[in-house]
Formats: sequence, structure tokens, C-alpha cells
Amino acid sequence: MSTISPHHVAQHLQAGAKLIDIRSIDEHRREYIPAAIHCTVADLHARGLPQEAQQCDCVIFHCAGGIRTREALPILQQLCANQTVYLLENGINGWKQAGLATVTDTKQPLPLIRQVQIVAGSLALVGTLAGTFINPAFYIIPGFVGAGLMLAGFTGFCGMARLLAIMPWNKT
Repeated sequence: MSTISPHHVAQHLQAGAKLIDIRSIDEHRREYIPAAIHCTVADLHARGLPQEAQQCDCVIFHCAGGIRTREALPILQQLCANQTVYLLENGINGWKQAGLATVTDTKQPLPLIRQVQIVAGSLALVGTLAGTFINPAFYIIPGFVGAGLMLAGFTGFCGMARLLAIMPWNKT
């Protein structure tokens, strides 16, 4: 499997290729390439290729920057054994850098991972400033956030993401 430039992807799409977006649903809802079919890696594992991509000769996969598609190569190769498969170079970020169109819905919430980054960063900053200027006991806040992020990295469970996911702005 090789990567191809966004302009080559656009040419393949005009010739009938199918583009599959493997990003999370919240990322896809916020911004997507118009021709892309949304199907996460978990969905690919569970159900295989989307129906509309099963019969075409060429399938192109993309994520945000290319890392997730490279990590998913084993399942993608297995699912597309009889098809030509490409990865969109640098994902949707590369697509946008090439000046190609995306559909953006700013009414959709930011992707959950970005919400976690904003909240964690804010808590760490506020805790550090409060610890410096008010009382050193506030240093517990950035320590707690750091421990939570480490736990999330080691276990795959992120309590902050779970909490943010149930917030009203993330309900669809």
C-alpha cells in the first residue's frame, strides 16, 4: 500500500475510486471531504468494507494526518486483498493544504480529544498559576491532571473524555 497525493486522490475519485474516512464520528461531523464514506477502524473490524466500496477497483483511506491509516494497514490490507488500495498522503490535513475543498460544520462540537486537551491544559495552567500566586496546595490540580493523562495513556480509559462526552454540547 502506498500513499498518494491529494491531487492524485481527486483524480482517482473522478475515475470511480472510493474514499474512506477512518476518523472518529465527531471528527467527521466537524469536517470531512465531500466524497468520503465514513467508516472507523472499529467499524471495519466489525462489519468490513462499506457496501459502496466493496465492488470498486480502487479504495483510498484517510484519517487526520496519516498516522491512523498507517497503523490500520494490516486490517486494510486484509479487507482489500483484491483491490488497489492507497492512503491519502497526510490525511485530510494534506487535502486541505493542497487547497482542496472540505465541508466544515462549525455547529458541531470540537472533536472529543481536542476538548480533553483544552480542559486538561486549562486545569494545568490554572492550577500552576494558583499554586504560584495563591497557595502551593493548588499544585495538586496539575498533578491530578497529569496522573489522569498518564492513566489514560496506559489503560485507554480517559475519565475526562467520558465526562465531556455526556455534556450537552456533545449530544447529537
